[in-house]
Amino acid sequence: MDLIEAVKAAGVVGAGGAGFPTHVKLSAKAECFVVNGAECEPLIETDKYLMRTFPNQIVQAVGAVAAHVGAQRAVIALKKKYVKEIAALRQAIAASGAKIELFEMPSFYPAGDEQVLVRQVCGTSVPERGIPLDVGAVVDNVGTLLNIHDALRGIPVTEKYLSVVGEVERPVMRKAPLGTPLRECVGSAHPKITDYVVILGGPMMGRVVTDPAEIDHLTVTKTTGNLIVLSKEHYLARRAALPLGRIKTQAKSACVQCRMCTSLCPRYLIGHTIQPHLMMRNLFREELISDRDEYQKVFGQAANCCDCGVCEMFSCPMGLSPRKVNAYLKGRLREQGIQAPRNLSPKAREGSLYGKVPTDRLVARLGLSEYFHQHAGDDCAELFPEQVWISFRQHIGKPAVPAVQAGETVRKGDLLASAAQGLSANIHASIGGIVTQINEDGASIRRDREA
Repeated sequence: MDLIEAVKAAGVVGAGGAGFPTHVKLSAKAECFVVNGAECEPLIETDKYLMRTFPNQIVQAVGAVAAHVGAQRAVIALKKKYVKEIAALRQAIAASGAKIELFEMPSFYPAGDEQVLVRQVCGTSVPERGIPLDVGAVVDNVGTLLNIHDALRGIPVTEKYLSVVGEVERPVMRKAPLGTPLRECVGSAHPKITDYVVILGGPMMGRVVTDPAEIDHLTVTKTTGNLIVLSKEHYLARRAALPLGRIKTQAKSACVQCRMCTSLCPRYLIGHTIQPHLMMRNLFREELISDRDEYQKVFGQAANCCDCGVCEMFSCPMGLSPRKVNAYLKGRLREQGIQAPRNLSPKAREGSLYGKVPTDRLVARLGLSEYFHQHAGDDCAELFPEQVWISFRQHIGKPAVPAVQAGETVRKGDLLASAAQGLSANIHASIGGIVTQINEDGASIRRDREA
């Protein structure tokens, strides 16, 4: 079985992002293969743990993927402050004899954004709304590489390494079967408060879940990498609860046109046409414009927003939300079927050398300083839930198609749902047991100790 077939069979998807099926991404040729170990957002511990703990497996997978895509360069990009991780990877590279570079980056946000990463490593800017392959690069997260290593040995994706941080006794690493209830993950870290909110991912781009009933139903997926536990009164929780109507009213009335949102925008700095301050300036006109061409001319560049949150979480002195305004405008562009033109040859602006947001300062702005210098150690406890709910929608594209029926006994690693025609990915049982429920959305498995 070749690499693509093995990766597809194992159900590997992007472990550090939106879950793009990896067998599709790697069905290409590229000049440079970049492994993203920069862990884009603060408070996330997972990639560091994986690089410290499994450097040999990651290096082996990098070599296999680089050879497959025909890359002349294979690069692992990570922050220069990751001293232990750099040492572990250097030792693994030396032992393997592989031609793999380590690219050490300063600590800034969003260092792990793949387009910012490509600009740093390759010196070229990805076209607007494009992908790294447009400039001859393929980017994968270190967690994805570990899953590729297993896939080449016939082991499907059934577990996820994740960190639990914030209002807990201490930050922890956990190895959880897919479908493990998030409450169980949080409980294993001993939260210091009972009425909490959870951020799925990082504090900048992660999803803030405030409804206790929703938290009760959420489970671990292939893309779950970090859980932040916070008080409901925390700044991030209160900000996430602001209704769109209020955000739009604030934008129309309080924007001082200082341009800071544009000056520090990562996409603007790599040469894309995106000026959030202009979106804020013209928002009062949005409901008055009926001509599609005029609407595209005034608001089309909102389509280039990457939702990184620098504009609203760091730049704006008035505490406004250009990101959410851009998200609203992107939705309106889609509703009207308006396709904004793309700059296919962007050139980085001079400010890109100086416009990096220091992680320490960002953490202070977010009100997270008390958690920032707490780090999960090398101990990683494995969780053994009695029941899991495994979603069939853990990836970009079509949901997987059920391959078993309720009442069947499955073993860990058995195929639960097969990839649909087109863009999709296989889903496997994460524990052995009885399938108690299954539908187009997912399957519930009750553990059977004999299975």
